[in-house]
Amino acid sequence: MNNQSRGKHGEELAVSFLQSCGFEIIEQNYRYRRNEIDLIGIFNNQLLVFFEVKNRSNNQFGEPESFVSDKQQSRIKEAAEEYIFAINWTKDIRFDILTVLNGHVTHFEDAF
Repeated sequence: MNNQSRGKHGEELAVSFLQSCGFEIIEQNYRYRRNEIDLIGIFNNQLLVFFEVKNRSNNQFGEPESFVSDKQQSRIKEAAEEYIFAINWTKDIRFDILTVLNGHVTHFEDAF
Protein backbone atom coordinates (compact mmCIF):
# COMPACT_ATOMS: atom_id res chain seq x y z
CA MET A 1 0.00 0.00 0.00
CA ASN A 2 1.51 3.36 -1.00
CA ASN A 3 1.47 6.41 1.26
CA GLN A 4 -1.47 8.06 -0.51
CA SER A 5 -3.75 5.01 -0.27
CA ARG A 6 -2.58 4.38 3.32
CA GLY A 7 -3.50 7.96 4.18
CA LYS A 8 -6.93 7.67 2.56
CA HIS A 9 -7.57 4.40 4.40
CA GLY A 10 -6.48 6.02 7.68
CA GLU A 11 -8.90 8.90 7.16
CA GLU A 12 -11.71 6.45 6.42
CA LEU A 13 -10.99 4.63 9.70
CA ALA A 14 -10.91 7.99 11.51
CA VAL A 15 -14.28 9.01 10.03
CA SER A 16 -15.87 5.70 11.05
CA PHE A 17 -14.43 6.05 14.55
CA LEU A 18 -15.74 9.61 14.95
CA GLN A 19 -19.19 8.72 13.64
CA SER A 20 -19.36 5.87 16.16
CA CYS A 21 -18.60 8.45 18.87
CA GLY A 22 -21.50 10.66 17.75
CA PHE A 23 -19.72 13.17 15.52
CA GLU A 24 -21.24 14.38 12.28
CA ILE A 25 -18.41 14.83 9.78
CA ILE A 26 -19.20 17.93 7.73
CA GLU A 27 -15.92 18.43 5.82
CA GLN A 28 -13.03 16.29 4.66
CA ASN A 29 -9.77 17.79 3.42
CA TYR A 30 -11.00 21.37 3.79
CA ARG A 31 -8.62 23.79 2.10
CA TYR A 32 -8.07 27.48 2.71
CA ARG A 33 -5.20 28.95 0.72
CA ARG A 34 -2.29 26.54 1.24
CA ASN A 35 -3.69 25.18 4.51
CA GLU A 36 -5.66 21.99 4.96
CA ILE A 37 -7.79 20.54 7.73
CA ASP A 38 -8.21 16.77 7.46
CA LEU A 39 -11.66 16.52 9.05
CA ILE A 40 -14.21 18.89 10.52
CA GLY A 41 -17.00 17.56 12.68
CA ILE A 42 -19.86 18.70 14.87
CA PHE A 43 -20.83 17.07 18.15
CA ASN A 44 -24.33 17.56 19.56
CA ASN A 45 -24.76 20.67 17.39
CA GLN A 46 -22.78 22.50 20.10
CA LEU A 47 -19.11 21.78 19.41
CA LEU A 48 -17.19 22.28 16.17
CA VAL A 49 -14.02 20.17 16.09
CA PHE A 50 -11.09 20.41 13.70
CA PHE A 51 -9.23 17.12 13.38
CA GLU A 52 -5.69 16.43 12.22
CA VAL A 53 -5.29 12.77 11.29
CA LYS A 54 -1.86 11.14 11.54
CA ASN A 55 -1.61 7.69 10.03
CA ARG A 56 1.45 5.48 10.51
CA SER A 57 2.24 1.84 9.88
CA ASN A 58 4.58 1.80 12.90
CA ASN A 59 5.96 4.13 15.54
CA GLN A 60 9.67 3.46 15.10
CA PHE A 61 10.28 7.18 14.49
CA GLY A 62 8.04 8.34 17.33
CA GLU A 63 4.39 8.51 18.24
CA PRO A 64 2.20 9.80 15.37
CA GLU A 65 0.69 12.62 17.45
CA SER A 66 4.14 14.12 17.97
CA PHE A 67 4.36 14.92 14.25
CA VAL A 68 1.94 17.87 14.37
CA SER A 69 4.39 20.76 14.36
CA ASP A 70 3.76 24.25 15.70
CA LYS A 71 3.80 25.52 12.10
CA GLN A 72 1.19 22.94 11.08
CA GLN A 73 -0.95 23.87 14.10
CA SER A 74 -0.81 27.52 13.05
CA ARG A 75 -1.89 26.66 9.51
CA ILE A 76 -4.78 24.55 10.80
CA LYS A 77 -5.86 27.39 13.09
CA GLU A 78 -5.71 29.89 10.22
CA ALA A 79 -7.93 27.67 8.05
CA ALA A 80 -10.24 27.03 11.02
CA GLU A 81 -10.63 30.77 11.62
CA GLU A 82 -11.72 31.24 8.01
CA TYR A 83 -14.13 28.29 8.23
CA ILE A 84 -15.68 29.56 11.47
CA PHE A 85 -16.20 32.96 9.86
CA ALA A 86 -17.61 31.43 6.64
CA ILE A 87 -20.29 29.41 8.44
CA ASN A 88 -20.88 32.04 11.15
CA TRP A 89 -20.21 29.55 13.97
CA THR A 90 -20.75 31.09 17.41
CA LYS A 91 -20.53 28.04 19.68
CA ASP A 92 -17.52 26.17 21.10
CA ILE A 93 -14.59 24.89 19.04
CA ARG A 94 -11.78 22.44 19.69
CA PHE A 95 -8.67 21.11 17.93
CA ASP A 96 -8.09 17.36 18.17
CA ILE A 97 -5.59 14.86 16.81
CA LEU A 98 -6.52 11.38 15.67
CA THR A 99 -3.78 8.83 15.22
CA VAL A 100 -4.16 5.67 13.21
CA LEU A 101 -1.47 3.14 14.00
CA ASN A 102 -1.85 -0.29 12.40
CA GLY A 103 -5.59 0.25 12.02
CA HIS A 104 -6.12 1.34 15.65
CA VAL A 105 -7.55 4.85 16.14
CA THR A 106 -6.58 6.96 19.17
CA HIS A 107 -8.33 10.27 19.87
CA PHE A 108 -6.47 13.14 21.56
CA GLU A 109 -9.03 15.78 22.55
CA ASP A 110 -8.09 19.45 22.87
CA ALA A 111 -4.61 18.63 21.53
CA PHE A 112 -3.65 22.21 20.68
